[in-house]
Amino acid sequence: MSSVWQYLTLGLDREIFGIAIESVHETLDYRPPAALPQAPPFLVGMIDVRGQSYPVIDLRTKLGLPAIDVTPSTRIILLNIPMGAREMRVGFVADRVIEVAELDSAELEPAPDVGGRWRSTYIAGIGRRGEAFVVVFDLKALMAGDDPALLLPSLAA
Repeated sequence: MSSVWQYLTLGLDREIFGIAIESVHETLDYRPPAALPQAPPFLVGMIDVRGQSYPVIDLRTKLGLPAIDVTPSTRIILLNIPMGAREMRVGFVADRVIEVAELDSAELEPAPDVGGRWRSTYIAGIGRRGEAFVVVFDLKALMAGDDPALLLPSLAA
């Protein structure tokens, strides 16, 4: 029996990623975050959204992709990620948000252990959306890990 789940799909470089919709709070047009001194390179700062503070993570830097300039398509995705007994509020900077898509969890393939482009521990699975592959993040592992998720150099670098 299949179970269809909704994912917010986003683009980084030429890749499409998915985030389980239950973790997504809202999507914002990009605004420059307030810088934090001595923050790790992927933590670009903090933003305030209606009295709530959100640390903002540049997904490109977190994943090991080369930095690019902000474009009119750049978005900040606000997330509430369950981390044990608490929820972590965080914003992810993405090149673009594509759509909310349905993927059948029974058809998600495991991340390849050998020869894949992405660190498999950060991936919950790989789905298909038409002809494209959607790399579904394991948000807990991604937020807990310090290593870049990209194993191979980007072709765009």
